[in-house]
Amino acid sequence: MTIRKRAAVALTSVLALGTLAACGSTSTPTQSSSSPTSSNTQLQIFSWWTGVASSKALKSLIGVFNQQYPHVKVVNEAVAGGAGSNAKAVLASRMEANNPPGTFQVHAGRGTLLSWIAAGDMAPLNSLYQKEGWYQDFPQSLLNMLKVNGKIYAVPVDMQRDNVLWYNPSIFKKYNLTPPTTFSQFFADASVLKAHGITPLALANHGNWETTLLYSDVLLGTVGPTQYDKILTGKASWNSAGVTKATQTFLKMMQYTNSDAGALHWQQADQLVAQGQAAMNVQGDWAQGYFTTDLHLTPGTGFGWAPTPGTKGTFAMVSDVFGLPSKLKNQTATLNFLKVLGSEKGQDTFNPLKGTFSPRLDANKSLYDAYSQSAMASFKKDTLVLTIGQGGANPGFTQAFENAMVTLISSKNVPSFISAVQSAAQANPLSK
Repeated sequence: MTIRKRAAVALTSVLALGTLAACGSTSTPTQSSSSPTSSNTQLQIFSWWTGVASSKALKSLIGVFNQQYPHVKVVNEAVAGGAGSNAKAVLASRMEANNPPGTFQVHAGRGTLLSWIAAGDMAPLNSLYQKEGWYQDFPQSLLNMLKVNGKIYAVPVDMQRDNVLWYNPSIFKKYNLTPPTTFSQFFADASVLKAHGITPLALANHGNWETTLLYSDVLLGTVGPTQYDKILTGKASWNSAGVTKATQTFLKMMQYTNSDAGALHWQQADQLVAQGQAAMNVQGDWAQGYFTTDLHLTPGTGFGWAPTPGTKGTFAMVSDVFGLPSKLKNQTATLNFLKVLGSEKGQDTFNPLKGTFSPRLDANKSLYDAYSQSAMASFKKDTLVLTIGQGGANPGFTQAFENAMVTLISSKNVPSFISAVQSAAQANPLSK
């Protein structure tokens, strides 16, 4: 079996073929996918951006592209559901069938991107970076997450932070609370809120990735960024006192969440906070796009934000990136789209609508709201880390970790959970 086939088989297995069956064996475009006229070139853009904010942002980016390349017909091959798990499963099937889209969304870091690179399915973009001057336009720390053996394989379009505690300012003001900076303060605030009939922490876990994100932030706030990064890169064991403490804290936090979490999508948990039914929610800053674009709330008054407990000074980053599939018959349209994707105009059109911000060093801050400006400042000065499920670990480990999380939530068995995760790390080495 070839490296490429092993990568595709591994991806489809860890992303659950059952999910693929649920969404259909082919994607459902959110724009017309009719065949282009003979005078046009077609470009398929594959992503999981189907929400209101992300769809509007992608449409605006495509608009910038079409202004420059009007004869290219863009087909939006977005696949909804599962925080990208459905899309990744469909993508794996297409790649194995030698039917790659023109370009596709993936996270920067040690996740799926590296799997496609190892399988020989991605072409390097060093010449594009050199021509566009991007080596100077993006932070070196970010570019390092897109490189293998000195070759760079993707273009980042946004930057997101996933260690964010979102809260309802009116509720906090009513009960004289401040955003918790420690876990002790979180539980003190949660006790007050629960006594007044308010859900302290809104949680959605329809796709299982949400509790993984929450746990990752709890672990980061417990052991600190240095030890956290060692654990996620296989340089430190999961079987440690810090992991045990973080797991116990996580289970305690779960006692202050809504009972219907398993039935909710992440936007619904955000909505509980916006409507005052819950006080807090831990989510990436794609939530800010939902608050502002979908619910039309004003940052600072309609919703508030703070680093998750114990993580001040650390930026848990998520960056959506797009690359050049190596098996494309015609690469021109993709390369032109990547030029627009990485440009200052493209990114400053896309990100304010999505609720994210441009990682370019020359991004126009005035285009972004108060939250995004604060996140941009933190990104430039804080310690950067990756998180599980958002580019921080390989697909095999991520899936095994999410399975262990499901068992932990139902059994509350901390030693069994840690043993399962340690075994997963051994079976799916985190250093690769």
